Amino acid sequence: MATFIMMCKEMDRVLHKERVFRDRTRQLDTLSEDKLYARYRMPRHALLKLLEAVSPSITPATQRSHSLSPETKLLLTLRYLSKGGFFVELGDLHGTVKSSVSRVFHPTVDAICNSINNICFDLDNLRKVKHDFYRLAGFPRVIGAIDGTLVPIRRPPADEEAAYVCRKGFHAINVQAICDANLRFTNVVTKWPGSAHDASILTNSSIGDQFNRNCPDGFLLGDSGYGCRPWLLTPVLDPKTRHEERYKSSHCRTRNTIERAFGVLKSRFRCLHKSTGCLPFSTSKNCKVIMAAFKLHNFCMDQKVPLPQLLEEDQETHVIYQGNVQDGHQARAQLIAHYFS
Repeated sequence: MATFIMMCKEMDRVLHKERVFRDRTRQLDTLSEDKLYARYRMPRHALLKLLEAVSPSITPATQRSHSLSPETKLLLTLRYLSKGGFFVELGDLHGTVKSSVSRVFHPTVDAICNSINNICFDLDNLRKVKHDFYRLAGFPRVIGAIDGTLVPIRRPPADEEAAYVCRKGFHAINVQAICDANLRFTNVVTKWPGSAHDASILTNSSIGDQFNRNCPDGFLLGDSGYGCRPWLLTPVLDPKTRHEERYKSSHCRTRNTIERAFGVLKSRFRCLHKSTGCLPFSTSKNCKVIMAAFKLHNFCMDQKVPLPQLLEEDQETHVIYQGNVQDGHQARAQLIAHYFS
């Protein structure tokens, strides 16, 4: 009889295992400032402010099933954006499992995109932008530097794969961005495949259409991959005079801000850089992850977060745009004659 009772107790123990919850000690309370910055690319005050902004969207409705806290969800997401990697490793670091990381990651990305609205091209307040650009290299009336950058992604479905193969031979999303002199992004477009040309993206974007209909009081600076327009100035590829050489030098030093901005962005959020592999999600989710990284970059600039050490990017090789939209040569010639003579 005693043996039978013991067997029943043992069987009951096997069939009804007690749930074991991993230790989820609050990282913000235990990690030092240096470790927080190394893991999540932000100091404590910036993390707390970001948590305050996104918490309403990611706080669980109930406490059933020992749900993840908003803090853990945010830190999981920032860890992936900062370092890339695999969800199983993120789960091990934060006391949860791969499936839980997968469930909370994309809703948290959505919460970041929806809660932070800090990418805006303000045409009504451009005096300071022009002044900041002019201080760099003496180029007048600059309202932004524009360029595209390639973000590697996993191979898309077969019916759309060819469109996402970029000029460098890998699958990517071509992201168009405009920044100011302080490396802050003022306009971002994340929906185009890697094969799309920079000039085509601008032509079909809302900012390009807006500038075509109502030419702004100032210039965007782009590389030779764009057409020279009255509101978008490109470099003189083969300067013949001293004035053209001065223009080219000033143009290069001023437009370089967009390259530096991309460098800071990808150094801060390594998931966008080719050194961590690629973004492994669906195309729509990849676009949201990229947009979240851009918005967090501006958030870090607002919070005075120190700039990370820049990664060495491959030298960009741009194809000269040969389309029929080259009606800005006269505006460029007038600017050279007036300001660089």
